[in-house]
Amino acid sequence: MSSTSDSASISPLAPDSFPVLPPIAGVGIATFAAGLRYTGRDDLFVASLAEGTSVAGVFTTSLCPSAPVDWCRQQLVGRTARALVCNAGNANAFTGQAGMVSAAMTAEVIAESLTVAPDQVFLASTGVIGEPMPDQKIAEALPQLAAAVAPSSAEGWKNAALAIGTTDTFAKGASRRIDGAVSHVVGIAKGSGMIAPNMATMLAFVFTDLPVEPTLLQECLSTASARTFNRITVDSDTSTSDTVLLFATGEQIDDELVDRDDPRLESFQAALDAVLSDLAHQIVRDGEGATKFIEVTVSGAADDAAAEIIAKSIANSPLVKTAIAAEDANWGRIIMAVGKAGQAADRDRIELWIGTEQVTFNGAVLASYSEARATEHLQGDEVTIKVDVGVGPGQATVWTCDLTHRYIDINAGYRS
Repeated sequence: MSSTSDSASISPLAPDSFPVLPPIAGVGIATFAAGLRYTGRDDLFVASLAEGTSVAGVFTTSLCPSAPVDWCRQQLVGRTARALVCNAGNANAFTGQAGMVSAAMTAEVIAESLTVAPDQVFLASTGVIGEPMPDQKIAEALPQLAAAVAPSSAEGWKNAALAIGTTDTFAKGASRRIDGAVSHVVGIAKGSGMIAPNMATMLAFVFTDLPVEPTLLQECLSTASARTFNRITVDSDTSTSDTVLLFATGEQIDDELVDRDDPRLESFQAALDAVLSDLAHQIVRDGEGATKFIEVTVSGAADDAAAEIIAKSIANSPLVKTAIAAEDANWGRIIMAVGKAGQAADRDRIELWIGTEQVTFNGAVLASYSEARATEHLQGDEVTIKVDVGVGPGQATVWTCDLTHRYIDINAGYRS
């Protein structure tokens, strides 16, 4: 099974290196090798958060959510957080009442170890579905994990990003400075397969030292997730465990951001959008077996929502994705995906581009279309597809990857 510890199989689309992420005041972090599923790597991560930290979250819309998702939804009502715990290797999903018992135990042990309240502890799990949690291992590891907590640092962020991975081939992190402020936004994420956003997708943990009122923080996160994590897909499968949590410690500035007219709000939203977009694109670049990063833009739809549905129809089509993997300019498959989306499209006005090469006009292939030029574009590792469906002002962009035999290899042996 591929994992973040298997450097021999790093995605060809991976960034050259993990970014140097700045410390976030009020955030302490630690990782630990508990042997929950993997050997020779950390598989537990904890973040200790300053008193008064605001929290926001978005979660999977799966009707079979994991116990940590249920736990976080309950705790989010309190709007404040003091700790986050994430384990890799076991999703704690479809584990019945035992799953909630495990979640409660985890929260209670780490809360006692950090001297915080259990209802201010947030949880996330990722890995195999349907297997009981190794509660004894977790209970023994958590006090050691808590004792190792140190102020957030570049090395700590990288270790945390590695610890939360499963089939990921590289650690994912991103940061931005908030314009006009000394504060930053820092995020880490995991995700490679079972990626089809339906709120967000995968796991992502984002931190800022700007003080932001919880309701406003939630609005900012929901807005950012809708145009970043909600616009990526690897394989059209939505996880049971999808969780994105945003924490605002407020340790850098005393004046809390509570007013929608506050000039800092726009700068904060821009920084948050940029971090989530960066992480979302990294997840696509680490799509299981991926060799090409694909941007699909649809315009001319009835509205933006319709454009997004059409774009996802293209991005999720196995026939489109395998054609791109084979560098085959079989553009009829793209037209097929537009037609099956169930959204208004004028067949005789559809315009299609592969890269900068226009393929169709007025419902037919252009006489000037060059399959050789289209194929040349597909031979690169960055592919763009643009379609105008000719009925309205709607537009949307979605990011995906190609579908190769390596995807089958990884997932056929996932539990081995």
